[in-house]
Amino acid sequence: AAGAVVASPSKSDPDYWYTWSRDSALTFKVLIELFIGGNKSLQPKIEQYMTAQAHLQGVTNPSGGPDTGGLGEPKFHVNLTAFTGPWGRPQRDGPPLRATALTIYANWLIANGGQAEAANTVWPIIAKDLAYTVQYWNRTGFDLWEEINGSSFFTLSASFRALVEGATLAKALGKQCPDCETNAPRILCFLQSFWASGYIDSNINVNDGRTGKDVNSIISSIHTFDPAAACTDATFQPCSSRALANHKAVVDSFRTIYAVNKGRRPGRAAAVGRYSEDVYYNGNPWYLATMAAAEQMYAAVYQWRRIGSITVDATSLPFFSDLMPNIAAGTYAKDSDTFTSIVKAVTDYGDDFIRVVKQYTPADGSLAEQYDRETGSPKSAVHLTWSYASFVGAVERRSGVVPPSWGEPKANTVPKVCEAPPRCDSAMTFNVKVTTVPGVNIYVVGSITELKNWSPADAIPLDASQYTPSNPLWSAKVTIPAGTNFEYKYIKKMSDGRVVWESDPNRSATSSTGCHSTGTLNDEWR
Repeated sequence: AAGAVVASPSKSDPDYWYTWSRDSALTFKVLIELFIGGNKSLQPKIEQYMTAQAHLQGVTNPSGGPDTGGLGEPKFHVNLTAFTGPWGRPQRDGPPLRATALTIYANWLIANGGQAEAANTVWPIIAKDLAYTVQYWNRTGFDLWEEINGSSFFTLSASFRALVEGATLAKALGKQCPDCETNAPRILCFLQSFWASGYIDSNINVNDGRTGKDVNSIISSIHTFDPAAACTDATFQPCSSRALANHKAVVDSFRTIYAVNKGRRPGRAAAVGRYSEDVYYNGNPWYLATMAAAEQMYAAVYQWRRIGSITVDATSLPFFSDLMPNIAAGTYAKDSDTFTSIVKAVTDYGDDFIRVVKQYTPADGSLAEQYDRETGSPKSAVHLTWSYASFVGAVERRSGVVPPSWGEPKANTVPKVCEAPPRCDSAMTFNVKVTTVPGVNIYVVGSITELKNWSPADAIPLDASQYTPSNPLWSAKVTIPAGTNFEYKYIKKMSDGRVVWESDPNRSATSSTGCHSTGTLNDEWR
């Protein structure tokens, strides 16, 4: 369908013939920046994208309906119909990423006589995404790699930015953005929890068995890059000490595990993958990950030049020492030789990542998803759209072309005390009729945190106090956020320790809407 961004033309091994909300938004963010930069031929594509996204916001899908969590559905068929197969869902980064892309466009419209279109066509799409972000940012979900169900640094970074710029856009249009300004600092406060003494632990509130060193943190830094910002640690700006230390930690985590990185010592660029523990297609470098490492360097250089100085402190010193072994902590003004040397070294370092990509790119310039960790040959999906968008974004930053400010300088103060948004819960009663014998107990488990993410060991026990031979009722009351779509099943735990699951398919339901509401599910074992 027009306006659908196809992830890849690959239809098997792997099948990426879908449109992902995240990939689409990140791609159109780059295209909208190119449009603002002068390529006006892109405007019809932007209009088609908006039409497609407005349609998708109304498509009921396994994550829910338009007002019950459906905006968190990660992917759709390319004809803009729902994908109903099993997947890691919900993924909560799509709505804020889409809001950001369209906010950039709306601001351009306002500045160029398009106030009415911004208010009547673009804002309704953005408003729905911001409302979703306000409601769900403090809920766990799957990360951008679609594997980990927890709290994602990438998702929260995108959410913070979207709410900041969304609130500002609402004022410019005379619209309301309920709770956007209230929740943005709450997210910023929570983001500080991901800093792990030298790097960003990219996924928390989940026992994933990983170090947390993940390129999604670098992608986050370049997404929340604000050309008007200082080197702010709190928002992990590309030139901040935290972001630079994290860049080193993430890149270094791949140096010894890929054969293609042999001889690439610290201070030289390396092939970068998603995270060192990756096993997807045997765990390889990704083109977009390696280019993200380059783009952060270019964005940092832009910020230093605009600020007029570079500060090297204890946190960032190991990063700078790899590039300039004799450098000392201190602040170096723009007219100093050290400033000039740092800018050159960091720019060259960024260029070196691009050279790595070039080395393993076929002669026709095509960019797949991955390149083999042993040989460097392209792997997985061919012509990955996100790979091309990443290349364009890195080249733009290398050229000194930057996006408009999204308002970071006025939104980077971390509250002294972190607070969660007020809860809006539903008390859901699970009733199931199942005949049992002494020693057998019934539990419920499901797809959301409140239902223990399908973990039988942590499943919620049902009570048999109302059980009779004629009415073998087991029951439990579970607090679930209101208006939440979820899947669930009942399980039996036998006296010998065995777990017996209900037959397929999974059951699905939506918790009652309205804060402090109640709902009941009446089922029979199958």
